[in-house]
Amino acid sequence: MATSRIKRLYLIPILSKALDVLEMLEAENTALTLEEVYQRTQISKTSVYRILKTLVHRGYVAHTESGGYRLVSRPKRLRFGLAVQSAELPFSQQVAASVTAAAASSGVELLVLDNRFDADAALRNAEEFVAQRVDMVLEFQAEESIAPHVAHIFKTAGIPIIAIDVPHPSATYFGVDNFEVGFEAGLLLAQHAQRYWKGLPDYVLGVGLAEAGSFVQSRVLGAFEGIRSRLPEIPADRFIRLEGRGMRIPSQQAMRKFLQKLPERSHILVAAATDSSALGVMDAAREAGRAADVAIVGQDCIPEVLEAMQAPGCPIIGSVSHEAQTYGPRLIQLGITLVRGNAVPPYNYVRHRMVTAAELQSSGD
Repeated sequence: MATSRIKRLYLIPILSKALDVLEMLEAENTALTLEEVYQRTQISKTSVYRILKTLVHRGYVAHTESGGYRLVSRPKRLRFGLAVQSAELPFSQQVAASVTAAAASSGVELLVLDNRFDADAALRNAEEFVAQRVDMVLEFQAEESIAPHVAHIFKTAGIPIIAIDVPHPSATYFGVDNFEVGFEAGLLLAQHAQRYWKGLPDYVLGVGLAEAGSFVQSRVLGAFEGIRSRLPEIPADRFIRLEGRGMRIPSQQAMRKFLQKLPERSHILVAAATDSSALGVMDAAREAGRAADVAIVGQDCIPEVLEAMQAPGCPIIGSVSHEAQTYGPRLIQLGITLVRGNAVPPYNYVRHRMVTAAELQSSGD
């Protein structure tokens, strides 16, 4: 018997065909339809179908929403893209650090790009992730208006996306329950007014982030509802929204203008969409000499706010921690699950907790 014939006796034909399909998908590195796989491999369509279904079942191949098949388990490391909201924002920095550490411990290669809190930068970064052929994108960008465009870029390229804090079409959501964290902030503000102002604040401000859209803005809506649930007698016209863009300087400027119109000794409750906005409101109240008349609750528990709250007389009375340190492990695991073609819930909420100035000051005594 010829040597070549003896060697062929040890081959498993269907396994050999399956490896042909895997190698072809790896070389293409893009989603292909059943027909395209059949045309490229010249394996019978029935065999191609059975091979692909088996590979999807075993997690080597993902079946995309468009009907294509894409290799997701390769000899090389998985490569994720992380688009940070802004490298200059403290909460964004915390999330990036958490994701970077989790990716390293999971063996996932991470490409990090900065959206710079800018729509054009977010679109450029989306195109760059596609050009770099990442397997998954963790998208943290604040402008709801361009979310459909960003999502379209990734959907066209067959790249799954997880949207952090700001929903994107066709994306899996990961972040806080915005209305709930706002409601809890409102309860703390109402408690402050009941304890120190006989439950009669003159104004209730929501310092928001309009460009992030209604989903994030519901932090302010939730805060207003939390206050109304405890202080229903406050007139509707005393609930006012200011635009702070989620940043310190714009929030300081908006609060400064508002205070200039008010008589002295007006009591003001402030629900800030972010801690950076809370700091800006604090700056404006202090420069006007009215810190004692203002009570602020922020969101995110960034280090600077935690430090500020430890000082007696700080107008920031609390902040809702979104537990940024937990983002990384959950995001990386969620991403791996999606890349392997497994189903995940459309909304994935993080745990949160209220941190108050009173408890920080008592723990420091």
